[in-house]
This record gives sequence, structure tokens and C-alpha cells, in this order.
Amino acid sequence: MSKKAIWIIISLILLTILTSPFGIIYLLNNGNPYTKYIANKNVPQYLHEMGYLETDIEDSHYVEPKNGINNEFYRGHYMVIFKDESDVTYYYGITKKGKNVKQFCEKHKISSDGVTESIEGKTKYSEEKCAEMF
Repeated sequence: MSKKAIWIIISLILLTILTSPFGIIYLLNNGNPYTKYIANKNVPQYLHEMGYLETDIEDSHYVEPKNGINNEFYRGHYMVIFKDESDVTYYYGITKKGKNVKQFCEKHKISSDGVTESIEGKTKYSEEKCAEMF
């Protein structure tokens, strides 16, 4: 091997080592781009198939959970708030096997004083078969 080839290999290795922390920080702050893509693609389609229109939904977007989750699901979730139940936040996940959308049983409710509480009982948009988030 020539000296030029050795320097190129060494430079590539150093570049990889130096840029890896930036990639890790990006993933920790923003989540996996692939997970975000499949959530943004599959969950709105699932909600449409369930009969929900865009006019029924106040807010919906991809979220990256701060804690550990059910290992059968991709890490990123999709958060949905319906207009006529705007104090309850629903979460949907994508299964690793089959990429199916499932609603999580855990929901959050924001009280009048701004405190977020977990809800595990039935609510207006609760699905009969839900999955455990944790």
C-alpha cells in the first residue's frame, strides 16, 4: 500500500471517531429518523382508517419518549389530541414486527392547574385492544 492510501484510511478513521459523538447527540435529541418517518407515515393513515378526520384532531405529531418503553415497539411515539377531548393526550406506537399501529393504554390528562396526570381507564377515544407502553 502506498503512503497516500494509508493516510486516507487513517483520516477516515479519525473523521469517523470525531463525528460519532455528534451523531449520537442528534439521535438522543431528535430520535431515529427512520422511526420518525414510519410513525409520520403510518399513524395518520391508521387514524383515517379508524374514521377520524383531520378536523377531529387538534394536534398530532411524533414524540420521542424520555424513558424506556415496551421493547416490542419502536422507541418513537405519535401523540394525538382530539378537539372534543382536548385535555387528554393519546399515544400510538409502531410494532417492530409487522409495523402495525397500536394505541397505548396509558394516556395523559392535563388538569386545570397545569399538572399532567396518567390515565389508564376508558376515555372517549380509547381503543378496546391497547398495548402497554412500558
